[in-house]
Amino acid sequence: MTTTTPTGLAPAPTSALSLSRTTATAARVLRQLRHDPRTIAMMILIPCLMLLLLRYVFDGSPRTFDSIGASLLGIFPLITMFLVTSIATLRERTSGTLERLLAMPLGKGDLIAGYALAFGALAIIQSALATGLAVWFLGLDVIGSPWLLLLVALLDALLGTALGLFVSAFAASEFQAVQFMPAVIFPQLLLCGLFTPRDDMHPVLETLSDVLPMSYAVDGMNEVLRHTDMTATFVRDALIVAGCALLVLGLGAATLRRRTE
Repeated sequence: MTTTTPTGLAPAPTSALSLSRTTATAARVLRQLRHDPRTIAMMILIPCLMLLLLRYVFDGSPRTFDSIGASLLGIFPLITMFLVTSIATLRERTSGTLERLLAMPLGKGDLIAGYALAFGALAIIQSALATGLAVWFLGLDVIGSPWLLLLVALLDALLGTALGLFVSAFAASEFQAVQFMPAVIFPQLLLCGLFTPRDDMHPVLETLSDVLPMSYAVDGMNEVLRHTDMTATFVRDALIVAGCALLVLGLGAATLRRRTE
């Protein structure tokens, strides 16, 4: 029996992933975001404003800013992209847009990859502005290359995008999407080594932190702070964060729902 769409036409078979369909989806998302300046401002400016605030919170102790500023340079984009992506994707589903799109020759993989590509483009701008502000205007003192800081910040932003796309499948409203933040982001924030070295934690919590991607994002930033050259540990940390982002994107494609009941 052939499955039909609401219009009575059978959708054309789709491959797992198509470059043309993915880029078309990304272009559509970017066109929509262009008409939502508040969302763009939140994604691009909020991390910069948080870093600026943090710098002057520790105005009398610049070494403190140096010790945690790089870590937060990765954490702030992750949190921002998580919130914006989860809410934006949920709006697409509750408005019926996803259902109409998936009735076309468009696979879930194309849709998720298109969203990731669109938000990833904004993540590049966001991460570049935040890194430039921290290093060249706020005086963040790093021994390694600022380009490596930018790389980790970008990977963190992409991880936040992937997590937002994933959790949006389980939310029925924008309020519920925001409620996922304490469950998904806060435990990682507490266990990533920002507040205390992970080696000093209870063994159970240290083991848990070893499987959380934000821990490796913070470790990667600290490697740039302490070493002039790219280290093997930095490469490992960057690959783990990138791998987690790809894994979560795959899970997001597998759990994507056409609409919210």
